[in-house]
Amino acid sequence: MKRIFLSFITASLFFVSCKKDSTSSYNNTVKAELSVEFDNVAGSQDLQLNTGKYITASGDTISSITKLKYFVSNFSFTNVDGSVYTVPQDSSYHLVVEGDSSTYEPSFDVPEGEYKSVTFTLGVDSARNTMDASKRTGDLDVTGVAADMYWTWNSGYIFYKLEGTSPQVPSMGGMGGNSFYYHIGLFGGKTTPTINNIKKITLDLTARGTPKVKAGKETNIHLMVDVLKMFSGTNTISIAAHSMVMTDAYSANIAANFTSGMFRHDHTEN
Repeated sequence: MKRIFLSFITASLFFVSCKKDSTSSYNNTVKAELSVEFDNVAGSQDLQLNTGKYITASGDTISSITKLKYFVSNFSFTNVDGSVYTVPQDSSYHLVVEGDSSTYEPSFDVPEGEYKSVTFTLGVDSARNTMDASKRTGDLDVTGVAADMYWTWNSGYIFYKLEGTSPQVPSMGGMGGNSFYYHIGLFGGKTTPTINNIKKITLDLTARGTPKVKAGKETNIHLMVDVLKMFSGTNTISIAAHSMVMTDAYSANIAANFTSGMFRHDHTEN
């Protein structure tokens, strides 16, 4: 269900979200399903792999995006009454893979109620990074779906991976041709201390419709994830100057942009 809504569609959904179940009572001893959808876009355009043309804040051209993957984890939801429900950690790690719609919408069992904000981590926390592999299953399985999202030499996950092509990549840059590679991770290091690029994201849901979670119905928080914001915000990132960023210190400049509007709440479906 990946899509970008035109303004009038978004507005109508927002209206329905606000009106529906507005007078319902909740039983916080009963749990119900609440999903969070990650809809990847590039500015005002729907993100499509291996096609499309996008312009960054520094004026660089992205000819195509060939890969986008990132981890979201450690979800919690704040009720309008101020109480916080934290998703059990073992159920709280999800890998979003552009091009695989089955990964876009992780769902959680939360107590019935109305929630005013959602908080999650972009990345994988240091404790889970350093756990035995038997504790890193599902989307964290480095022998399965997370095989290309893990640095074995530093025992750490890649939190955010963006790859593509750009005519601004120097002829000898990257790993060949005009390709760029951004593999952003680092959590402090298991053996050798490193910078910490784990980022916590908190989004206010009140302006665009609060989720009203009730047993027997579906509720969805729809987020837009703008990949172009990775190139702007706290820092302006130049593909021409930095076409390959992985474990070097410059990765902190990119990670700082993850909390500068990359994630935004578009609407809620109640």
